[in-house]
Amino acid sequence: MRSVPLLDLHRSTGGNLGEFGGWLTSLDFGDPASEHISVRTSVAFFDVSHMGRLILRGKRVLDFLQRVVGKDLSKVRESFMSGPALLLNERGGMIDDIMLYYVREDTWFAVVNAVNIEKDYQWLNMWKNKLGYSDIEIEDVTQKSVLIAIQGPKSLEVLESLGVRDAGKLKILEFRLDVELEGGRATLLSRSGWTGEEVRSHGFEVWCSVDVGARLFNRLASLGVRAAGLIARDTLRLEAGYLLSTVDFDESITPPEARYWMAWDLEKEGYIGAEAVKKKYIDGVDKVRVGLRFKKGERFIPRHGDPVVIGEKEVGYVTSGTYSTYLNRAIAVAYVSTRYVYVGGTVFSRSRGRLFEAKIVEPPFI
Repeated sequence: MRSVPLLDLHRSTGGNLGEFGGWLTSLDFGDPASEHISVRTSVAFFDVSHMGRLILRGKRVLDFLQRVVGKDLSKVRESFMSGPALLLNERGGMIDDIMLYYVREDTWFAVVNAVNIEKDYQWLNMWKNKLGYSDIEIEDVTQKSVLIAIQGPKSLEVLESLGVRDAGKLKILEFRLDVELEGGRATLLSRSGWTGEEVRSHGFEVWCSVDVGARLFNRLASLGVRAAGLIARDTLRLEAGYLLSTVDFDESITPPEARYWMAWDLEKEGYIGAEAVKKKYIDGVDKVRVGLRFKKGERFIPRHGDPVVIGEKEVGYVTSGTYSTYLNRAIAVAYVSTRYVYVGGTVFSRSRGRLFEAKIVEPPFI
């Protein structure tokens, strides 16, 4: 198991440590429900350095990326992110969803899911050689850097307190390189995140060296910004309707089944898995991803694998769920047989021997 570079700071700040995706990091800092509410109503910060960070270099790096992701990158502007973008296998199954940063003509950054770092790194290197892009260099800088997410309506005020005066000028998914902030220079600052706040223009992420990250962590704590852990991050991303790799999808699920429209382009051709995905789209699918919104105030947590039923018939299964204190209701992501996907219709989920009524809805839940 690997540890996030700032683990000692997690401990000294009261982090409750646990394993996620092969990494030892903070699951919470004492009260995940309050950490969640802080993001929605004020501000909190996350050390998300368990996420993999790769740098891809070479004159043909864009050509290479166009061959290995299902999203069309041709319209991405310099200093903007494109993501999520799907890495697919030859059968169209989803390997991972990654965030891509267009740094300059010969350089792109990538952030990949923690559980998939080694797999993605090996997969990209394998295909660069198979496809004749041996001139492309792929460097894993995960252990050499830190990624801090500052999320919530007051995140811009926090950045101003750190000496970043014009962060508000960044558009959603835009980033700036070599940013001066209190404690040192960051590799980049982006208007992004994975809590739903970035869509509200309330989220930023800082990619920096370990030393600068340590000073940033301490400074945020000294400003009174609440530290938040992965439990809150998971409940926040669920409210936003975001999918979690290996939980809500894996290589057995294709983009049409996951309805992961933002991460791939149907019209794009020539990438790995393109023909298989197009065939799946044309032939149709047996199940699709939906959101389940349970009755207000009914406190329970939908669990991975809980069956979704209509009458006496099992028609699907939950992949991830939570009880949202912010919404005062349980919510879940599920796959349901296409014969029974009536948006707004009623289904039930069986959890721990009880049936709970839910509506089929379109995420996000907030």
